[in-house]
Amino acid sequence: MKSFYRHNAFLFLWLCLLGLCFAEAGRAQVTVDARIDSLELLVGEQAHIKLDVSADAKANLILPQLKAGDMLTPGVEVVEVSRPDTQQLNEGARMLITQLYTVTSFDSALYYLPPFVVKVDGKEFQSKNLALRVLSIPVDTVHTDRFPGPKDIVDLPFSWSSDESPVFWLAVGLFIWVLLLFYLYIRFRDNKPIIKIIKQAPKLPPHAEAMHEIDQIKAEKTWAKEDSKEYYTRLTEILRTYIKKRYGFNAMEMTSTEIIDRLLALKDAESLDELRSLFRTADLVKFAKYNTQINENDANLVSAIEFINQTKVEADPTVKPKPDAVMVEQQRSRRKLLGMRLILIVLAAIGFALLGWIVWMLYNLIV
Repeated sequence: MKSFYRHNAFLFLWLCLLGLCFAEAGRAQVTVDARIDSLELLVGEQAHIKLDVSADAKANLILPQLKAGDMLTPGVEVVEVSRPDTQQLNEGARMLITQLYTVTSFDSALYYLPPFVVKVDGKEFQSKNLALRVLSIPVDTVHTDRFPGPKDIVDLPFSWSSDESPVFWLAVGLFIWVLLLFYLYIRFRDNKPIIKIIKQAPKLPPHAEAMHEIDQIKAEKTWAKEDSKEYYTRLTEILRTYIKKRYGFNAMEMTSTEIIDRLLALKDAESLDELRSLFRTADLVKFAKYNTQINENDANLVSAIEFINQTKVEADPTVKPKPDAVMVEQQRSRRKLLGMRLILIVLAAIGFALLGWIVWMLYNLIV
């Protein structure tokens, strides 16, 4: 009885040891399998080779070092190598690595593909051999008349298609929109209105302008100052401007003598005596540093007024005077500034949206 139990215990231990050995052998087993999806293809076509490697999860595995452009065998070229795909098996105890190779050939022949060599923990494992037949494209070289010859180059007229025309006009509209936005921004930055308001001011007759300037001299009392050069310079300029507008010749570029001589041809000498005396005094003050008295300055001012009153031409009340265009820039209020800023923001947003639409349409046309 004891020998029976002893024999069964020995058998049980032997079976356990054998199971562990088989389990360890199964765990260390490596399988390398290669399959091709097409055994025949035409010249230039592509085939895919799938390489599956199964090994222990902790094993150090090195796949074949192939890349695009390498020759798998003379005549068969590798076009693309995919990234390895790893799957866990047996609850993570083993792994399955899959890699896909895309190959092609441009010579018709029957090719024997060499086995793929995989290293696992420094030991090499090989897949089975593969075969690939590459067929040439059949060409009818007998009935050549069935094929049309080469055609000449044809110059096609340019025409807008229904897809290109909207993009062009949208681009033109965007360009105009940008110019408008830039103009509004400049006006806003310089604090100017969008539209200039033109105010028409009535044009004064020559004698009225001259008397207005003389009234300013009288109000400033420049004739009472010791330096009379400024006083006579302003007074003679007023008279020269009046004579130019009243008689039509350029008195601004003429000397005092030339002005008097020109006026003598138009008026009598007695009425110009006081004006001649005024110009003579002005020349002495400006060029000879002559010092005048206050009463003398006052008398010359009266002489200028009398000359203007004697020679003035009253405007015809029935004739409408020609107006002078005067630009009047209106200052904008705070509310208008805020409104202008809001308009600029809205216009800029519309411009960006239009630009994005154009880019999207161009992308659709290209792709």
